[in-house]
Amino acid sequence: MQKSIVSLLVIMMLLLVGLLLGYFVFLKPDSAAEKQVFINANVITMNQANEIVQAIALDGDTIVAVGSNADIQVYIDENTQVHDLEGKTLLPGFVDAHSHFPGFGLGDITVDLNSPPIGSVQSIADIQLRLDAALATKTAGQWLIGIGYDDSLLAEKRHLNRHDLDQVSSTVPIYIMHVSGHIGVANSIGLKLSGIDKTTVNPEGGVYVKEVNGELTGVLEETARLKTVELAFDLSLLDFIRMSKQGASEYAAAGVTTAQVGYAPKKLMQGIRFVKILNFIPQRLVLWPDMEVGQRWAKGEFDAEQYASDNVTVGAVKLVADGSIQGFTGFLSQPYHSHGLSKGQAHQKDYRGYASMSQPELNRRVMAIHKAGLQVAIHANGDAAIDAVIEAVSKAQIAYPRDDTRHIVVHAQMATQSQLQQMQKWGLTPSFFSAHTYYWGDRHRDIFLGEERAGKISPTHSAQKLNLPFSVHLDTPVVPMNPLLAVWSTVNRISSSGALIGGGERIDVMQALKAVTIDAAWQMFLEKDRGSIEVGKKADLVILDQDPLQKPESIQNMHIIETFVGGVSIYAQ
Repeated sequence: MQKSIVSLLVIMMLLLVGLLLGYFVFLKPDSAAEKQVFINANVITMNQANEIVQAIALDGDTIVAVGSNADIQVYIDENTQVHDLEGKTLLPGFVDAHSHFPGFGLGDITVDLNSPPIGSVQSIADIQLRLDAALATKTAGQWLIGIGYDDSLLAEKRHLNRHDLDQVSSTVPIYIMHVSGHIGVANSIGLKLSGIDKTTVNPEGGVYVKEVNGELTGVLEETARLKTVELAFDLSLLDFIRMSKQGASEYAAAGVTTAQVGYAPKKLMQGIRFVKILNFIPQRLVLWPDMEVGQRWAKGEFDAEQYASDNVTVGAVKLVADGSIQGFTGFLSQPYHSHGLSKGQAHQKDYRGYASMSQPELNRRVMAIHKAGLQVAIHANGDAAIDAVIEAVSKAQIAYPRDDTRHIVVHAQMATQSQLQQMQKWGLTPSFFSAHTYYWGDRHRDIFLGEERAGKISPTHSAQKLNLPFSVHLDTPVVPMNPLLAVWSTVNRISSSGALIGGGERIDVMQALKAVTIDAAWQMFLEKDRGSIEVGKKADLVILDQDPLQKPESIQNMHIIETFVGGVSIYAQ
């Protein structure tokens, strides 16, 4: 009997060892072929000379030669893997200047509530039907989450409220996120679990929107939504792994080789570190710690090296100066164009949105981060918010002068000519959400800003004329990850209805491509090893079916054929 037990234990131990060995073999990252060449290509290098060549050679994960087909012939022998691109275009892999990876993977565990041109939701009834269909998948205690609704595109032209969501369920907590990411709506049980009632005082930089009688509508603006978001998105480990894998897959299919976690609390940083160790994310990552982690980092109480590795960078500290223009929470110097029903009641005629924090508080936080020698990235959409950022950074620079800070103004939607000049003076660099011209251009013109201001959003041409470095981004999951559409939008500035939105701010294709490759890498201090196809850089590459330089009007319709990180294919069409 004892021998049988011992034998069983030995067998179980051997099985466990076998499972563990198989597990780690499966999770071991793929290695690049020792020698690879890409020939007969249209190689847009993105180097300083904007050279276009025919071929490149790799040694493992590194580019070792760039030139003509004849130049690369010497690198070909019987052990070389040869990629004959037959005239297709080879670009450096796209560098995500700002998004919330793995946020696009939310679609795997949430309900899609987007309206055209992203989704198909037309009304509040459509949203209720989609949420109701997803109820059966929820177990006790789980939140039902929807993402991407847009009040300005619904037939009712309003936000949903808690009563609308209570019709779906009064027992399952529900939270739906506005397409801006800065507003959400909870049902009654969701508000109760969040500890929010009609007596709860508005937090700094946020609003618990109320009905005329003082009762909560369920709409939570800006910082008022944070407690509910924390509860709703308290994902299980398995859900987080699913979200990460889905996000990585979508980014790879879009040609993204460096992805950004654009607002990372410590818990998210820990989760990312775990799934990265397990090799579920093939891309290189840049983590932007949130304000709390950033303040600890500035005091020397946070060890960023614990989260960094060869392919994970801990970058700028992320702060937030205002909200979103399409949510009427971006902080403007002049009132919004329309004062319509975005909160269930008309805005005052002088309504300009509001700041996420006071000027003294923003000054204090930026000063601490700057003094510690760290980089700061500050979300600022409205021109009043951009003024606040410039004031905070200028005070920090005067107090503690530093060269080459590359502090980032994230979105910089309403940046004026004067503000761009001030950014240049104080070492700031903008990252523009240029695809606003496509997704919200018509409504910026007709509802939020009016024609004159709408034509000046995301002023890439003005920045280019000043030789002010900039990037462009997509803020995924606000919109799907599609760098080619970002490039197309920056070049053409055409809205989803086909209207031209500010033709004077268009730029050429090469400059727009740089804004999603080498200039995006530069903005995050990554230009030494990625962002262009040059000898010594990592072999992060994207193959396109067409040449964007030759067809600027149809870049958004081009296809990613294959994506490589360090010479390893992570996506193939």
